[in-house]
This record gives sequence, structure tokens and C-alpha cells, in this order.
Amino acid sequence: MPVADNLLGFGRALRRAGVPVDSSRIALAQQALVWVDWSRRGDVSDALEAVLVSRQSDREVFHELFARFFQAPVNAGLPWSLASSGADTQGGEVPQAPQRALDALASAVMLPPVPPESQDQDDEPAIDARFSASQRAHLQQADFRTLDAWEYRQVERWARDIRSAMPTQPGRRTRAGTRGAQLHWPRALREAARLEGEVVRLPKRTRREQPLPLLLLIDVSGSMERYTRLLMAFLHAATRQARRRDVFAMGTGLTDLSTAFRHADTDRMLVEASRRIPDFAGGTRLGPALQDLLRGHGRRLVGRRTVTLLITDGLDTGEPQVLDAALAGLKRHTGRLLWLNPMLRFGGYQPLARGARVLHRQVDAMLPVHNLESLQSLAQTLQRLLQV
Repeated sequence: MPVADNLLGFGRALRRAGVPVDSSRIALAQQALVWVDWSRRGDVSDALEAVLVSRQSDREVFHELFARFFQAPVNAGLPWSLASSGADTQGGEVPQAPQRALDALASAVMLPPVPPESQDQDDEPAIDARFSASQRAHLQQADFRTLDAWEYRQVERWARDIRSAMPTQPGRRTRAGTRGAQLHWPRALREAARLEGEVVRLPKRTRREQPLPLLLLIDVSGSMERYTRLLMAFLHAATRQARRRDVFAMGTGLTDLSTAFRHADTDRMLVEASRRIPDFAGGTRLGPALQDLLRGHGRRLVGRRTVTLLITDGLDTGEPQVLDAALAGLKRHTGRLLWLNPMLRFGGYQPLARGARVLHRQVDAMLPVHNLESLQSLAQTLQRLLQV
């Protein structure tokens, strides 16, 4: 069924680009195609738009994705084939899609199609200029799930620019300072030598502040699809100064992303992570994934100061007993376990799902990560929690 397959893929692309499309709309779209002539491209576009688009702001995204996603029919009366990036089915050149279609498709998938250095840097002010002061204020509090393609791209850029220091604690090494229980004699003697033996002040030994080691566990299931890319970009930039940073993706299995997170450029990190994650936008089995973490990477979890950030919505499909045992084992090998939950976008949220109840019982705290405002306050909240 090429029509059903293409229509399902088109609906998935629309949803990833920010257009609210569910299974009921796809069913209506299949019924609508029964009443139109497939050889008339405009009629098919109008029929799909009537049932798939409900917001004025999504019409442009729909038209550009439609033009990019489908090719003209090879023969009259036959369904379109999926668009390719090379030559047309009859040997001719495929017309270039508008730039807006390329941008929408870039947001429809997990990663950008080209590295940032190959893009025109002059386009950045134009993207920022389309937002007024009131729109910027709105996007600060807007849930990532409600953003259209262009808004999502801009919010992701803002998330990368959030310069929030991660939590720190006093380390074992010391430095010269004004407070401390012991004198810092090397510094005192050096200063006295410069002043011909005069001791003007007595510096003290102060413990150096050092970033805490971090363990990032990121849910990459289908329900987290609109949050995963943006949160990975934010965490890559915000945790850059961490003394140690181990990163794993969890879906139906476990994927080690620590090597990908070592890239200095965020876009390169996302490209590498996309290559490594085989189950992106799939199911959620947190318990078995955490068991694989404990069995296969136990040596990397030894550290009572390690702060574990578990990014998930708690919609786990595995057995709650397995998840409960895995979380208990994780807490024995690390320090504080903090749950970053995008479901806190709902004011009266209660962890009613089986996996969510287990997480709520095991974690030390639960924090929101569903909009820019919550990301901006995350570092300060973490610091306050770790000082308790």
C-alpha cells in the first residue's frame, strides 16, 4: 500500500515539525483521498490540508512539507512516490524546494542535515527579527511540544546560549584565600619576598570549588521526541565544564553517548548521537536499560558525589519491579538522583503511571524541563537542592 505508507510517513513528518497530527487525522486523510482524483495534485493537497491542519500558522509548513515530501506522479491516476534528493523518476532534475521547506524538514528529524559552519551566518538576524518582545516572552514559557518548526529552531538556539554553571562542591585541593582554618605558607612567603621580608597579610588555605561529576540518562522514546533533541543541545552546552560527564540514551535499550558529548560543537554532537541511537522515537523500557547500565558500565558509576539527572516523562512500558530494583541499584553506586520531568508542564500533575510512581518513590527530587524558563532556573535549583 504505497499510498498508506506515504501518508503515514507524511503525517509523522508533520508531527515532528510541530503540526498536531494524530491517528484520527490520518484516518480522515485516508478517507479524504477516496473522494479526489490523484492525478490532480492541487486537489490532493487541499484535501489533506482540510483534515490535517487546524492552525493558520501551520499552513505554510504543510505546503512546504507537501511539496518536498511528494513528487509529481509518474503516470496519471497513480500515487506519488516518496521524494528523493537526486534525479526525478523520469530522469529529469528535481526542482529545488523553498528554503522554508528545508528548514521545516530539518526540525522534523532529530538532527540538522548539514554542519553549522556550512550554513550562511547572515541568516541568523533574520530568524531572530521575526519575534517581537511579546513573542519572545511567550516563547520563554511555551511548552516545547506546542512550538511550530520555526519557533522550535529558535528556542533551540536560545537553549544553547543559556550559560548556567552546574552545581559545585568544595574539593580536596586548596588554594590561597581569605578564609580557612590553616595558613597558606607558600603564598605568605612569596608575598614577603616581594616586600623585603615584610608580612602584610596571612593568606589562608581555602578548598577549591569543583564541578560535580554528572551522569545524564536521557529518554529517547516516542513520547519524549519533541524534548530529546532540545534537551540534549542544552545539556551539552550547560554541562561543558563538568569534571566528569557520562551520558546514556534509554529507549528499548541502552546507548552510550559519552563519546558523542565530547565534541565541542553541539551540532556535531547531535549528528554523532543520531548515528549511535538505534531506537530513537521507539518504546520505553527504563528498567532493562538501567540494568544494562549497572552490568556493563558499573566502573563508571563509582562515586558518591555523582549527580544523576534522569530525563524522562515516566511513561515506562516495562515491569515496575524491574525498574524499582534498577533504580535502587543505581542509587547505591551514585549520589543524588534527580528526575527532570517534562510532564510537570501540567499544573496538577500526579505520577499515576506505573513507571512514574516508581520513579517518584525512588528519586530525591523532581524538576520541570518543558520550557526555556525551566531550563534557565535549572542550575540554581540544582545548587539549592544539593546544599540541603
